[in-house]
Amino acid sequence: MNIESLREYCLSKPDAEETLPFGPDTLVYKVKGKIFLLTGLDAEEFSFNVKCDPDKALELREEFPCVQPGYHMNKKHWNTVIVDGSVSNALLKEWIDHSYSLVAP
Repeated sequence: MNIESLREYCLSKPDAEETLPFGPDTLVYKVKGKIFLLTGLDAEEFSFNVKCDPDKALELREEFPCVQPGYHMNKKHWNTVIVDGSVSNALLKEWIDHSYSLVAP
């Protein structure tokens, strides 16, 4: 997954919108005004933040080294996923879907 495929996937979600509320270097994806994914455009390594059920968040962090507590986010409810090729695009999309489902009504 790269930034373009991430953007395309996020915008394919019903009612999803792309915004830049924190400046030109942070893409924020929302549904009905609520954030489900953030990604930086100026970071050295490609990563994104997604919302996650607190118990599942802990499990994912234990199982996958590329999943870290949410950078600059509530670490109980958010994970930062480093896109380093260690997990499949299908799994990345599953985590994005989970975040979206927690936020979408």
